[in-house]
Amino acid sequence: MSGADNQQERLDGYIAGYVDGEGCFAVAVNRNPSCRSGYQLVPEFHVSQNGDRSQVLSVIRERFGGCGYIKPNGRKDRALVYVVRRREHLLEHVIPFFERTPLMSSKQEDFGKFAAIVRSMALGHHRTASGFSRLLDEALSMNGNGRFRSVRWKELLEPSRILRDCTPNAKNDAFAKIQSELHGDMQS
Repeated sequence: MSGADNQQERLDGYIAGYVDGEGCFAVAVNRNPSCRSGYQLVPEFHVSQNGDRSQVLSVIRERFGGCGYIKPNGRKDRALVYVVRRREHLLEHVIPFFERTPLMSSKQEDFGKFAAIVRSMALGHHRTASGFSRLLDEALSMNGNGRFRSVRWKELLEPSRILRDCTPNAKNDAFAKIQSELHGDMQS
C-alpha cells in the first residue's frame, strides 16, 4: 500500500513519535491583573529542535494547518521551538491530531488532561472560582505529577500578611476564595 493516505499516515506517525520525545503539552499559570483572580491559565503545545535541524518544525507546523509559530527557545539556547497557544488552533488542529494519532509514552496521559482543560476553557469553566481551581489543580498534576509546580504555586498563592491586612478589595476577596479552595484541595 503506497498511496497518499499511506504517506500521510507515515508522516502523522513520525510527528507523533517526534512529539513523544521532544514535545510538551502544558498549561502555564500567568499573573494577569485583568482577570478576576489575578491569574490566567494559558494552554500551550510546543515541540523543540536544534536550529540546524529545524525543518522538522516547519513540517509539523504545516501539518497543523500553518497555525502557531516557530521561535528561538531562549537567548543562549541554539534550539528553536514550535508553539501553538491560540485556543481555536488547539481545538481545531492539535487536539484532533493527537486523538487520531495517540502518543506511545506516558505523555499521552498529559495530553488527555491538556485536551480536557482546553475544552473546559472553551466552555468558560475557568471563569468561575471553582472551575479555575479545578482546572489549575489538573494543570499542576501534569508533566511529572506537578511535584515542584504544586509546591511553588502553593507558596505563590499564599498572600503576604501585608497585602492581606492592608488591601481588602473585591479582587483580593475573589483571590482569597480561590486560595481557600486550592488549599483545601492540596491538604486532602
